[in-house]
Amino acid sequence: MAYAHVFSAAFFGIDALLIEIEVHLENALPGVSIVGLPDSAVKEARERIWAALKTSGFGFPSKKITINLAPADVRKEGSAFDLPMALGILSAAGLIAQERLNGIVLLGELALDGEVRPVHGVLPIALRIRQEGIPRLMLPRANAAEAALVDGLTVLPVETLQQAVQFFCGTASIEPFSTNVRELFEQERHHVVLDFADVRGQENVKRALEVAAAGGHNVLMIGPPGSGKTMLAKRLPSILPPLTLEEALETTKIHSVAGLLEPGQALVTTRPFRAPHHTISDAALVGGGVGTIRPGEISLAHHGVLFLDELPEFARNALEVLRQPLEERRITISRTKMTVEYPCNVMLVCSMNPCPCGNFGNPYQPCTCTPQQIQRYLGKISGPLLDRIDIHIEVPPVKYHELSSDRAGEPSAVIRERVIRARQRQAERFRGLRGLYKNADMGTTEIRRFCRIDARGHELLRTAMQRLGLSARAYDRILKVARTIADLEDSPDIQPHHLAEAIQYRSLDRQYWHA
Repeated sequence: MAYAHVFSAAFFGIDALLIEIEVHLENALPGVSIVGLPDSAVKEARERIWAALKTSGFGFPSKKITINLAPADVRKEGSAFDLPMALGILSAAGLIAQERLNGIVLLGELALDGEVRPVHGVLPIALRIRQEGIPRLMLPRANAAEAALVDGLTVLPVETLQQAVQFFCGTASIEPFSTNVRELFEQERHHVVLDFADVRGQENVKRALEVAAAGGHNVLMIGPPGSGKTMLAKRLPSILPPLTLEEALETTKIHSVAGLLEPGQALVTTRPFRAPHHTISDAALVGGGVGTIRPGEISLAHHGVLFLDELPEFARNALEVLRQPLEERRITISRTKMTVEYPCNVMLVCSMNPCPCGNFGNPYQPCTCTPQQIQRYLGKISGPLLDRIDIHIEVPPVKYHELSSDRAGEPSAVIRERVIRARQRQAERFRGLRGLYKNADMGTTEIRRFCRIDARGHELLRTAMQRLGLSARAYDRILKVARTIADLEDSPDIQPHHLAEAIQYRSLDRQYWHA
């Protein structure tokens, strides 16, 4: 009878849990039994481990092998336990001394030829290992750059099972992998592909998007086909402030768990831009799934932009599930045996046509829709969801002289500088207030504190509320947008003209939904 134990880890949401793998060998009818709530991928590890050991030149013990994954009441998923289970078997068989396996966490999927393949969720696991005080992590070389983002952790990259065994037997050494996180971050964080200089005309829309970027506000663009809505939305990340290192690490954790990092990619350095198709399900939009709970598009866009093109074409139930996450900036997904929470602090950017044919209000093309068809089309967007969108902007057709002009628009770099300065003012204002980074994050208490207006402003806002029939939530949104406009002008107080511009961004409520 022989016994060995090694440590591995698994991710749950964007957090991680240490897993102790116990291996027991005894002289009985040969076979492998894996217990501790393993899923199918973990159970199938028996065949992968057997083949990998054989092709790597190691014998497979002809004994009864029992492998326990502790804690036994937590479901284990994925293939990251292959390498630790294989090394545990070799240790129990006497090939590797148990003391050599102490103080290290092991991760990796095994190919049948003994190659160690990359796994998902390495960054949250590495952070958890450091928190637990374990000094070393052995994992596939393709995941080494991601794990090396965590300071104070010795990362040992391996390419084959044989290399790992030789290391633990003392016949070979492995050079720890290291990276300069700050240097890597600074090299890539300012990379911009799309630029606002490419957009001809639409100056009013550009201004609205600048305000939205400065305060992190949600935006709805309404206009006929071909007016540039999608083009403008895709360039919005180019004027957003660069990610901070803290934001980059949090975003990387989500993308790592979802398996979206490219091979060898260590860090997400630019703000995400996610544009799901309108056929997406509610589970894919906010997260979920059968068995494994995966992050949805709203979480994958964390600290970036979630763009919903052709908004009325999305299923209504998919849109309605966005309401709570947009308010709370977190999404909690519950299943029978598990509850997972993902962050989702996003800028929601939507675009839509004003009617089914797209030409309602277009001075150049007649609209062929009946009033009933138009109202039915617009009615797909609920009032509560519209209330959560701070800025509603009309995108008119681009005029010929603007399209044919050789004059380039204002570049993204110039707009971004103004946005960064406005965000810096907000950061100073919210210093010491947890969870507040930009004006869009303000709640009722902060609005009353930081969005004070004078008597003229109160009269202007009261008149707008009465004439436009706006809700109490719309009242708060107007004040937050006005605060952002004031920040762009470096004004300590909200002036009436700031309020007037903010009210203008709600006027489409009446034009389209309350006509």
